[in-house]
Amino acid sequence: MTVNQAPQTPSDSSADPERMTLRDLIVWAGIPLVIVLFLRLFVIGVYEIPSASMATTLQVGDRVVASKLTPRFFEIKRGDIVIFKDPNNWLGETTKSNLLIKRVIGLPGDTVACAGAGQPVTVNGHAIDDSAFIRDGVNPSDYAFSVTVTADHLFVMGDNRSNSADSRVHQGDGDHGLVPVNDVQGVAFAIYWPISHWSTLNRPDDAFANVGGVEGAK
Repeated sequence: MTVNQAPQTPSDSSADPERMTLRDLIVWAGIPLVIVLFLRLFVIGVYEIPSASMATTLQVGDRVVASKLTPRFFEIKRGDIVIFKDPNNWLGETTKSNLLIKRVIGLPGDTVACAGAGQPVTVNGHAIDDSAFIRDGVNPSDYAFSVTVTADHLFVMGDNRSNSADSRVHQGDGDHGLVPVNDVQGVAFAIYWPISHWSTLNRPDDAFANVGGVEGAK
């Protein structure tokens, strides 16, 4: 004797694979948003260049992306382009921003010096070849200086040396023109806008290969 199987009908609890609930929408939209917010707050920062002090590496209006993992987890190296909080009112009272961007030339313990216009910048007595990043046609420094970098500080310079109020200029302030490592917000690693300026910001390690001293600071 055969038994005919009764036709099955979907129960009320069956799932409709093509239906998206409001909860699903919130989850799928919320997860990427949380990830982006996390990255933005703790991993990367984006900044707009307001002046020509880093030309021609960075132009006015360029937007850069920076890693916030340095110096929190990784060491700052010579040649890094750092974003840092204004250490001693370098910007004066005429700007709403309290952030600056410069290139690290000296680490704690380094002596950074120049004998004057037409002479190279030296670190620990060794001339650095900064031709790969300073603006064409400008001197490594238009004037003489010699600064020994104190513990937990950095000596920074703009790539446009003739138009950069950097560590050379502010030697009379509370940190003698030096930037506290704790004031560094991140290290810039790429230009993302405008599209025509897209590029990575590689660190020029070769320029500092022979200077000795410490290898990094955090």
